[in-house]
Amino acid sequence: MQQKNTLSILAIIFAGVSLLFLPILFGPAAFVLGLIATIKKEKLGVLALVLGIVLPAIGMILGAMVALSM
Repeated sequence: MQQKNTLSILAIIFAGVSLLFLPILFGPAAFVLGLIATIKKEKLGVLALVLGIVLPAIGMILGAMVALSM
């Protein structure tokens, strides 16, 4: 039986998007999807969970730096 990684892949995509666009929106979505994927023991679940925490934080820092430079 082949294991599906749908939730973890969506979480990774949302985390990547949150790096540049709306980290306050896509970050929590990535985190929740990564958490659910980890609970369901998806292969990429832990990676998705970590990226769902780290990338939105970096996105917020980048956004703050851009806002302060204006």
